[in-house]
Amino acid sequence: MKHVRLVHAGREQWGVVADDGATVRLASGKAVAWDEATLLPPVTPGARIFALGLNYADHSAELGFKAPDKPLVFLKGVNTLVAHGGTSYRPRDAHQMHPECELVAIIGQTARNVAEADALSCVGGYTIACDYAVREYLENYYRPNLRVKNRDALTPLGPWVVDAADIADPQALKLSTTINGVEVQTGSTAAMVFPIARLIAYLSEMLTLEPGDMILTGTPHGVAFVDEDDEVICDVESIGRLVNRVELLP
Repeated sequence: MKHVRLVHAGREQWGVVADDGATVRLASGKAVAWDEATLLPPVTPGARIFALGLNYADHSAELGFKAPDKPLVFLKGVNTLVAHGGTSYRPRDAHQMHPECELVAIIGQTARNVAEADALSCVGGYTIACDYAVREYLENYYRPNLRVKNRDALTPLGPWVVDAADIADPQALKLSTTINGVEVQTGSTAAMVFPIARLIAYLSEMLTLEPGDMILTGTPHGVAFVDEDDEVICDVESIGRLVNRVELLP
């Protein structure tokens, strides 16, 4: 199933996308048309957002780095999130802002000291992130700073969460990004340096992962810069298409 977070009739709630994709079924059983609701980023309140740097060797290579020996993990705030169909704002003094299509794993059960062999059983679902980076502000690829990775609305997320049971193999999904219909990024989750199961095992050694926690798993090669009025679409096989527009920061 596909789960969406939305506002309908002034109330924030979760719903399930109908099989034909035309409506969303609320917990009350009511069917709501898409234009009757406002989509929100599909994140559980209080969830932590972990993100990976340089988790695809081809992306590391195009930036002039070798793949890391250990996961490069940083945290993102919920202020960074914006829903499917939303707008991200490019700073006026920046001209090298680029989209990064990422598969997001969402923890479905409490996990502590989980073995890699058992780790995928802790995943409740998957969604898509477009984790924009502003290269002018980047001080160190190994330690992404706040100005790059924690700016308001620079991480579109969604459009929904697909149940983990509906994804046969999360390490065999094609990813791609287009800007105004032109493909600028393509890859496969098979190329991750640290696959999802290893990331969960690694994180759960240090802290307890809770339901709703998110892991943005990194992006493949393909650096292309966005401009005002651009439409960016991140596509992940079996998950869907995340659409976003870029405007200049007011």
